[in-house]
Amino acid sequence: MTAERKIVVINAGVSEESSTRRLAGRIAQQSIDTLGAAGVPATVTMLDLGPLATEIARSLVSGFPTGPVSDAIARLADADAVVAATPVYKAGISGLFKSFADLIDNDLLIAVPVVLAATGATARHAMVTDDQLRPLFAFLRALPVPTSLYAAPEDWGSPELGKRIARAAGELAALLRTDAPRQIADDNWGGYRHRFAGQASRAEQDATDVDFDTDLMRLATGGSAP
Repeated sequence: MTAERKIVVINAGVSEESSTRRLAGRIAQQSIDTLGAAGVPATVTMLDLGPLATEIARSLVSGFPTGPVSDAIARLADADAVVAATPVYKAGISGLFKSFADLIDNDLLIAVPVVLAATGATARHAMVTDDQLRPLFAFLRALPVPTSLYAAPEDWGSPELGKRIARAAGELAALLRTDAPRQIADDNWGGYRHRFAGQASRAEQDATDVDFDTDLMRLATGGSAP
């Protein structure tokens, strides 16, 4: 049987019926439908940042994620794919979204496929997804799909939005139908710098996880590199 894929939606909309949540939901549903048509089961977890806003602020000030924020990050760490959706304020991504991103380890989303999405009050901000979200997830070494999504008020009645959602979902499904993301992470994991006892599911959590047979570790323990 094909393993079930887990899609986590990061929704930075601040109301239960926000356009951002609506767009993210459509992307997630289309992704599930596309995967299902290919015989790949999938589930969606909605990670709403609005109810966590106070906890996110406390975590930033203290430097340590609070319990609710840690739980949210743990759900994200278990994702096979991510839908990242933010409202646009003052020609930029939501401060709530960026604050949450600031709290996750740099290696949490290595080689994880991501659909980038944003909503705003005017079409003039359509490039925010590619100007701001794409560099952020590139820094996190994720795999943003080629098609990004932006919805202004006039887009909701347009069939073009549905076509773009279907295209982005198809790109996400194409990555999830293969082991390419996992293979990329496996092949390159040792070449990245990782945080000890970090949030990533494969991060070293204690001394038993540490590979002491690398050149760097031999030098650190008084030995010599070959």
